Amino acid sequence: MLLGIPDFVTSHAGVDTMGEGCRIDSSVSVMRFGQRSNVLCLADGVSLYAQTRLVLGDVGADPCVGMHIGARTIVNVGSYLSGEGGLEIGEDVLIGPHAKLLSAGHAIDEGDVVIARNRITRARIVIEDGAWIGAGAIVLEGVTIGRGAVVAAGALVRQDVPAGMVAAGMPARLIRSRRGAAWPSSSSPAPIPWHGKFASTLKTILSIAGKRI
Repeated sequence: MLLGIPDFVTSHAGVDTMGEGCRIDSSVSVMRFGQRSNVLCLADGVSLYAQTRLVLGDVGADPCVGMHIGARTIVNVGSYLSGEGGLEIGEDVLIGPHAKLLSAGHAIDEGDVVIARNRITRARIVIEDGAWIGAGAIVLEGVTIGRGAVVAAGALVRQDVPAGMVAAGMPARLIRSRRGAAWPSSSSPAPIPWHGKFASTLKTILSIAGKRI
């Protein structure tokens, strides 16, 4: 007996295509309207846990609207996934509880003073194979999370995270490689090559020698 794990299903309201061995909790909801096929597609072995919300809105509003989730990806409880600007999630991805992937927003610097009356902005989010989006993390529109990259719990990601890197913070910044090599800060001075150090040392010695003569 498995407690707290969704049952196997062969269909779910709002999902267009589904591979074999998918698990979807009955509380998972899909928000969509309009007519278009193959907008929400799940590959084999996808798991969607309780209270996950998949949002597409008007599927005919823009060709970019859509959500594709790769094989064996797990979306944990309470997550919010927006395909309004396009959402591509690769294989073997882990999405932690209450994570939010937001591929759409509202224009704020134009149009009506009332935000709700302004146009919707859209930009595709891509989560590549084997990445991990930590609990409560937020990924904003237009961001790509590279293969095997990690977004730490609670991070707010506004820029791409390269493959194999770890991003943390609010806003998120790259802190290191998963293999342990430090990611250089843009403000860090460039390393001095050995010949540069030698020339500097020689210059110092000659300067001291000149003062003694």
